[in-house]
Amino acid sequence: MDSYLIQVNGRGDHAPMRDFHLKSAGNTISPGKAKSRKPRWAVRASEMSKKTFNPVRAIVDSMKVEPNPKKAMISLSLGDPTVFGNLPTNDEVTRAVKEVLDSGQCNGYAPSVGYQSCREAVAAYYNCPEAPLEAQDVILTSGCSQAIELALAVLANPGQNILVPRPGFSLYKTLALSMGIEVKLYNLLPEKAWEIDLEHLESLVDEKTACLIVNNPSNPCGSVFSKSHLQEILAVASRQCVPILADEIYGDMVFADCKYEPIATLSTNVPILSCGGLAKRWLVPGWRMGWILIHDRRDIFGNEIRDGLVRLSQRILGPCTLVQGALERILRRTPPEFYHNTLSILKSNADLCYAALSAIPGLQPVRPSGAMYLMVEIEMEHFPEFENDVEFTERLISEQSVFCLPASCFEYPNFFRVVITVPEEMILEACSRIQEFCEMHYQGAEGAQDLECDK
Repeated sequence: MDSYLIQVNGRGDHAPMRDFHLKSAGNTISPGKAKSRKPRWAVRASEMSKKTFNPVRAIVDSMKVEPNPKKAMISLSLGDPTVFGNLPTNDEVTRAVKEVLDSGQCNGYAPSVGYQSCREAVAAYYNCPEAPLEAQDVILTSGCSQAIELALAVLANPGQNILVPRPGFSLYKTLALSMGIEVKLYNLLPEKAWEIDLEHLESLVDEKTACLIVNNPSNPCGSVFSKSHLQEILAVASRQCVPILADEIYGDMVFADCKYEPIATLSTNVPILSCGGLAKRWLVPGWRMGWILIHDRRDIFGNEIRDGLVRLSQRILGPCTLVQGALERILRRTPPEFYHNTLSILKSNADLCYAALSAIPGLQPVRPSGAMYLMVEIEMEHFPEFENDVEFTERLISEQSVFCLPASCFEYPNFFRVVITVPEEMILEACSRIQEFCEMHYQGAEGAQDLECDK
């Protein structure tokens, strides 16, 4: 017979130990033969936390450089349009939230997928004949990042793989690896305004491919795909029977000479989870309001994916109810001139930045068509004292106090990303400093060759 010791709480630091006769599977367990285990601390981080890796943080945190104390820091690195105060949201947007707060009607829990009236409002806002939506096709989330997380979690299992753009938003990889999902990177082509290398994309598909991520308009590229290119992407997805996770958080944030096409409006047979939110177009990223739009006109997802999204949404019980309560008014009453003015500022900054950087020897910017960014190629052969884009941007900080993200953060070395939401005077000053920096370090073909020989 086995004997077990059961501790009963008592007074003081040491609780008395008492023996109990227990019966197990018909046998009496008597005292006297107790198996003891010496308690010990064994607290370890979970496997998921160990697999969670943000390449932006890993690279930026390792850049231990101090800016030039003689020059004020200009940060062109953070994709937050609110930082400098030059791009405030519209008064209608803030007024809508104030009225909900004062009403006291949205202080409690909402359904995990969001209030029904809010889902109806989002569905009505994005509904069109080419891609009809109803409230049941909308899942509200805590920001677009959670929308992406839920979409990945419902489509892919550990051991499967997803197709991710390179260069691309680092969160896709961060989320996937933490879930045990393999990431396969497909190439974007800078010489074609960052269109997808379709042949390379299709070569990556195998029996374990769970979904294709399409980010349009793009972070970090500022590119906007044409209708014909989106149709080519859909053709690959259709041939290979791979669903699409569309990151469209910058949807409609395109410059006047370009047109944005939601990818779901161009296909009737490819199932698509489109992720978006208030963060960028309405300039309120801290409000954490996002959504998933389910496009499944051939019923390929069926109830399983929808039910899975509902269950996953129950893990945190939905986004902020105050913002939900204001959502219908935000979508319906934000004046068109607000969007127009925001895009005018971004377009002006993009043109200024592109023109200034294009004139600098050794740099090749790629003209953006939307979003809040542009990418710049560093012709590293003309800067031989730097090993890579990380060293280049580190020295740019220490010498000129200008901080641009090295594109290694986006799996694309020897480029850097510029955020174009800063005030115009700061854009011009930053470009002037970048020019000074490049002129200081630029080596022509002969000079670069001589420096390489000296090494």
